[in-house]
Amino acid sequence: MLKRNTLLLMLMLLTMLCTFCTQQQPPIANYLTFTAEADSSSFGIRGDNPNVQYSLDNGKSWMTLDADTVVTLAKKGDVALLKGNNPNGFHRKFFMTGVIAASGSVMSLIDGIGACLEIPSDYCFEGLFLNCSSLTHAPELPATKLKERCYDRMFFRCVNLIEAPELPATELERNCYAGMFFRCESLTKAPELPATELADRCYLGMFDGCVSLTQAPELPATRLAEECYLAMFARCKSLTQAPALPATTLASDPFEPLHQKLFLYKRTEVGCYTEMFEYCTSLTQAPELPATALKSWCYTRMFAGCTNLSSVKVNFTDWGKQHGRYRNLWDTDGWLSSVADSGTFSCPKALPIEFGENRIPQGWKIVEN
Repeated sequence: MLKRNTLLLMLMLLTMLCTFCTQQQPPIANYLTFTAEADSSSFGIRGDNPNVQYSLDNGKSWMTLDADTVVTLAKKGDVALLKGNNPNGFHRKFFMTGVIAASGSVMSLIDGIGACLEIPSDYCFEGLFLNCSSLTHAPELPATKLKERCYDRMFFRCVNLIEAPELPATELERNCYAGMFFRCESLTKAPELPATELADRCYLGMFDGCVSLTQAPELPATRLAEECYLAMFARCKSLTQAPALPATTLASDPFEPLHQKLFLYKRTEVGCYTEMFEYCTSLTQAPELPATALKSWCYTRMFAGCTNLSSVKVNFTDWGKQHGRYRNLWDTDGWLSSVADSGTFSCPKALPIEFGENRIPQGWKIVEN
């Protein structure tokens, strides 16, 4: 009996020891990584005294990456690991030559290992790869809680970026994704956007000018924020199908009482769907618009220049308001300008049938539902 009790005690101690050792193991580092996809590629960083280190020998030794220093990846397949200690945020920009694929977590620039899941400050990572035409793949962006403008213009004009990173964030802030993939002309597929609570201008111009984009993400939010989708897919000329727009509560403009006085100075203070699909010339059918009431400038130029668009279904029963003292501007201002010459407009019986550039295109068939 004593021997059995001794064995049980030893087993318990061994289990506790294993648990303790497991808990004490440091997390595995997931460094931001640059891999050369062509000989004689290089990179560096702009900005004063950035806290960044890089390794060219898989982490055996580390060197300080000084501002404007050029690090050469001489051969295709050469790899550089990067890390930093920037708990208050990272506000620098990379420059590149040649052809480079990024991988690993961008958060290693914050905590040194890439384990952090919360963006630490406003403007963190803004323009991080701005105009890096050498970049073909984006690094991981694992943060689930964002800050204002944190990814603003992050991949601006990365014209050879062929794959976007996953974007798991569910807590957004103002302008967090604004212009993130602007003019990424090689991008064919957008990442999923799981957030259901939006922030003002959160997706402003996010994919503007992505001329190769053929697939848009689902947009699950049912309540919108001011200018949240402004120009989100503008000039996406290869987009053939728009995502469903389930929102029934549109964003109102908090400055609306001032429009009569400040209109000339607030031309950009417009609605939630403004210019969202402007010049998407491959679109033939608009997503159903389920909202039953309009808000300030909500659909302004939403489908303007969609020259092949020939089908629109709405559920509102009133054409909304006229805004501005210097020109006529409606909630549907120019929303279907320069669309197909003939098409079908489906609407409730209660909606007044009116034609014109701010209403229903001339020559379109009316279907009341």
